[in-house]
Amino acid sequence: MQYTSFLHTTANTARRTGAVALLLTLALTAAPALAQDAKAGAITISHAWARATPAPVRTSAAYLTLDNKGGADRLLSASADIAKETQLHSMITEAGVMKMREVKGVDVAASGKTELRPGGFHIMLIGLADGLKEGAKFPLKLKFEKAGEVTVQVTAEKPNANDHGHGEHKH
Repeated sequence: MQYTSFLHTTANTARRTGAVALLLTLALTAAPALAQDAKAGAITISHAWARATPAPVRTSAAYLTLDNKGGADRLLSASADIAKETQLHSMITEAGVMKMREVKGVDVAASGKTELRPGGFHIMLIGLADGLKEGAKFPLKLKFEKAGEVTVQVTAEKPNANDHGHGEHKH
């Protein structure tokens, strides 16, 4: 009888230990995905990334998603110590030609998502000291009209075929 009780207790302990180990593993593997998220008021900023560039290229662009659970707001500015100048930009098509323009702000719709992405609104990083190596991380400070300021961690990622490019260019 005591031997059966011992086996039952040992099996229960092993199940609990395994469950705890599984939960710990899931929590630790989810942490990196959540590490880039930041919050300013009702706005959650996620997947902040910048286009990785070769060393001689002194400009890049940063992109992110703004998920607003509150009233309308406006992204007024961005700043990053890695760039001499940081500007909010949009891409427009004029007479069949894509053109980039600096904008005074980016509207963030009430209870909606606003994406800063290649081919649309983005944050220009001008005057990089040494390009942006893939995997490099840097802080980017965002200033909203109502939600205030927040700093997000940006990761430089390899450009892909959907990226319209922001290497050396002229306005």
